[in-house]
Amino acid sequence: MNTKIAINLTLLSVFITLVFYSCKEETSEKITIATAANMQYAVKEIAVTFTKETGIECQTIIGSSGKLTAQIIEGAPFDVFISADTKYPDNLYSKGFTTTKPEIYGYGKLILWTLKDDIIPSIEILFTNKIQHIASANPKTAPYGIATEEVLTYYSIFKEVKPKLVFGESVAQTNQFITSKVAEIGFTAKSVVLTPVLKEKGSYIEIDQAAYTPIAQSAVILKNASENYINSEKFFNFLYSKKGKEILEKHGYTVNYNE
Repeated sequence: MNTKIAINLTLLSVFITLVFYSCKEETSEKITIATAANMQYAVKEIAVTFTKETGIECQTIIGSSGKLTAQIIEGAPFDVFISADTKYPDNLYSKGFTTTKPEIYGYGKLILWTLKDDIIPSIEILFTNKIQHIASANPKTAPYGIATEEVLTYYSIFKEVKPKLVFGESVAQTNQFITSKVAEIGFTAKSVVLTPVLKEKGSYIEIDQAAYTPIAQSAVILKNASENYINSEKFFNFLYSKKGKEILEKHGYTVNYNE
């Protein structure tokens, strides 16, 4: 074989190999998703489905929307932020921490939940002696905590039951108070009781949505994703796709298929 041809074939082989591994590396890149605690189960299913379809791996960081926002401002290396409200994404957008304007992906629902067999959830039972501890997400950092305060105010019992309130930093910690029965009852996201692990455990009632401001929840792509923007954008678009919305609806969120 001609030496020149052999060299060219060798270079071509090296080039193809480099392209192959470059493509392989790109498809195996991992994006980091900061997600509000109430969304952790829905995001887990969305991420698994997304990875199966694209080969792009997803790492989720779970916390309260307020705490995650503070971490983003401090430079946490997150690519996408899925909040439990619109306030925190709007705040990040106005301060220049995002590459996209916040978009609402769904609306959360508040429930009153107990794992105590001898308790039937109701607003009226909250101010009886049967209830000594009421779990709630912290209204300073978690939108579901704000909704809880609105509900208690709406029913004119906030002052009366305030001493019974025990606050979790996020919905996840609030759920721990309820599932461990440290609190006899608590307010949390409907998405929680629809998960396979907790489905049909205890009993709950949905809170009348007239009693609290609709919990609109939005997401943004962060500027930290600049080096991984394409994959972050793919996930972001999947969240708002028909398949993404079907998963959200399955987990107890209200979605708009017309958007």
